[in-house]
Amino acid sequence: MSERTLTRWVMTAQGEPCEQRQEALDSPPAGELVVEVAGCGVCHTDISFLHLGVPTRAPAPLALGHEVSGTVLEVGEGVDPELLGKPVVVPAVLPCGECDLCRSGHRRICRGQVMPGNDRHGGFASHLTVPARYICPVPSGVLASHELWELSVVADAITTPFQAVRSSQLGEGDLAVCIGAGGIGIHGIQIAAAVGARVIALDVDAAKLAVAAAHGAGATIDVSGLSIKEIKGRVKEEAKGLGAPRTCWRIYETSGTKPGQETAFALLNQGAHLSVVGFTMAKLEVRLSNLMAFDATVQGNWGCDPELYPEVLDWIGSGRIQVSPFVEQHALGDINAVLDAAHAGSLQRRAVLVP
Repeated sequence: MSERTLTRWVMTAQGEPCEQRQEALDSPPAGELVVEVAGCGVCHTDISFLHLGVPTRAPAPLALGHEVSGTVLEVGEGVDPELLGKPVVVPAVLPCGECDLCRSGHRRICRGQVMPGNDRHGGFASHLTVPARYICPVPSGVLASHELWELSVVADAITTPFQAVRSSQLGEGDLAVCIGAGGIGIHGIQIAAAVGARVIALDVDAAKLAVAAAHGAGATIDVSGLSIKEIKGRVKEEAKGLGAPRTCWRIYETSGTKPGQETAFALLNQGAHLSVVGFTMAKLEVRLSNLMAFDATVQGNWGCDPELYPEVLDWIGSGRIQVSPFVEQHALGDINAVLDAAHAGSLQRRAVLVP
């Protein structure tokens, strides 16, 4: 393996185009494996690292990309050789599995976690070397109806809102208010609808709201130009029309914008649960006493426990979650044009870079 080469597109500095690099493809160390990348999704987090001033934990030059699917090419010492040749999804957050946090079920905040494209080189490359412990094989039944490159987005765009819905204990008949209908948001809408919740989608993009209405949203609200007071009134009106409860709303903020997060906090009511899924560097001024007055909960959502990935793939295989309508393939060599388009917000589907 050491005589082979890999191709990476690396961020050399924030705000600069990624540069192509070719390096030796080394054999993986003990406990790790090499994945031949089938596809790597472009996430808003990548744009935050490249353009919005969010620092990566590993220094540049660094290949970004944490939504990866591919085929296991080589395994290191101690890794199950049965994984060789298997199609897999690489979890975006890979815990160590050994520390006190991991053993107590807090794998998502493991201090020894590895996030490709943040802690080490990521998936904007031909090959990726990662810890093997939580690698997720893709069942043949899922591949019967999906291309492997499409499933790269499972690693964040789908599993992250799945975790948020699971953590909020959303159930049949509950109200789910989804702020942001594109990107991660459209999958959150699908997942909420799949558990039997009544779903209201909020966005400033009418096209995204139309897609949301076709994939699980019982009501949509174009919040363009509306004040927060007006938005609250519209949500209450739509919730009543859907026959949803007046309290204990489940609110999912996936837009990663200041207005979205301000709206999400303002929608808290008695017993509500707010899941903060999107990320922005913007600071908000909120009244924390609302949490006390409403006995409400706000919870952050850092990725997804990799132990939930097989269940997510089962949902995809059974059709409860759709993937294909929301992804589009681009050549890895077009990475800079794709990243610029993602930064400008001109992509209608999640871009997946394919080597």
